[in-house]
Amino acid sequence: MSPQDAFFLHVENDVDHMHSASVAVFEGPAPSFDETVELIRSKLHLVPRYRQSIRFVPLELGRPVWVDDPHFNIEYHIRHTSLPRPGSDDQLRTFVGRVMSQQLDRARPLWELWVTEGLSDGEQWAILSKSHHCMVDGVSTTNLLDVIVDQSPIPHRTVPQPWQPEKEPSEVRLLTDAARERIVSPYEQLRGLRALLRAPQRIAAELHAFGKGLGSFLHLLGEAPSSSLNGRIGPHRRWSWATSRLEDVKKIHRTHGGTINDVVLSVVARGFRDLLRSRGESLSDRVIHTLVPVSVRREEERGAYDNRVSPIFAELPIGTADPLERLELIRAQMGGLQERVQAVAAETLTSLSGFAPPVLLALATRLFAREQRAQMQTVTTNVPGPQQPLYVAGRRLLTVFPYVPLLGSVRIGIAVFSYAGQLTFGVTGDYESAPDIEVLCAGIEEGVAELLDLS
Repeated sequence: MSPQDAFFLHVENDVDHMHSASVAVFEGPAPSFDETVELIRSKLHLVPRYRQSIRFVPLELGRPVWVDDPHFNIEYHIRHTSLPRPGSDDQLRTFVGRVMSQQLDRARPLWELWVTEGLSDGEQWAILSKSHHCMVDGVSTTNLLDVIVDQSPIPHRTVPQPWQPEKEPSEVRLLTDAARERIVSPYEQLRGLRALLRAPQRIAAELHAFGKGLGSFLHLLGEAPSSSLNGRIGPHRRWSWATSRLEDVKKIHRTHGGTINDVVLSVVARGFRDLLRSRGESLSDRVIHTLVPVSVRREEERGAYDNRVSPIFAELPIGTADPLERLELIRAQMGGLQERVQAVAAETLTSLSGFAPPVLLALATRLFAREQRAQMQTVTTNVPGPQQPLYVAGRRLLTVFPYVPLLGSVRIGIAVFSYAGQLTFGVTGDYESAPDIEVLCAGIEEGVAELLDLS
């Protein structure tokens, strides 16, 4: 397991659940449980991680490893349920919040798939796909859709492949492999360093970008303003969503400049402005610190099922009432990231963790999560999805809503996903301290509408 993947295991505790999810809504009727099981079974050879569980090296002398689960039972991971009539959006939101409040069993492969019938008086159904963040990042999750869905209403049949789990490694084997990695890994990293030394101009450019990014990174790690967005959280979650059209966001971007992500962050800022104003908090000269994960996966790495993300830290100008001024402030702030200088800095820092003994990595990641409580107020992750219509078992996929986990003292997180011309904002809230995330969702939709009116 890579250092970054292991991070998501080390920071998990009784209240920080590090699983992400998506809710895909389809036209009805839903396939039967047996049909769903056979569909997933026929695809599992394409995603071997879904038959693997985690083993920890004794005394944490090595990073956790993936091993085949000798007791793998697909019917444990696939669940079938139904919403009571009328199958409203509120009922779906409540159901997802309850499922996401429960941790995954670490003794088994870290995923669940819930087929949920009864939406819209039985006219629609949904798949809630839940997996631990150590398995996949947002970009990989998008690629996983290719395994489950078809690009045509005619199902593509796949013959299940025979599978025999490999023998589980003993504790002695785990310790031996960990020791071998400690010996081999520094050599491989030094070999890579020698290759870089053959390109001094590249080194100079990367060090320059690293220095610029690190300066911005450290600036935003300063103490964040006191806010109801941060504090103690519990184990239970609320979840809701906002929707818009991708073409509307593109029109705003074409008219006023910047990037699509700038527009997204601007309307998210409007949502938080409405939320904090409804709570009676002062908005004067206020900003919100948000973590914006970005993919650093190279094109040739697409399709790999592990994490290739780095953090960018941005400020949402919620104290600014004018929507165009908000957008301009974000565009000016994010413009320097076109070269991904913050991402370079963060990715370099992340790669350095590979030098440290894993037991120190575990301590460092837990410390990082604790220190983030005073610095990061929310997370905003934007993942592009497929724009052509997709199908499962001949049923058309109508829309997809994402789910992002909460960490540390962050009480609200936002994930954004685009599919077939739609842009959806999945909002996760701590159940006790964020009962009003619907205000945030409404503010996001109003933020798109007001910018569209000015375009």
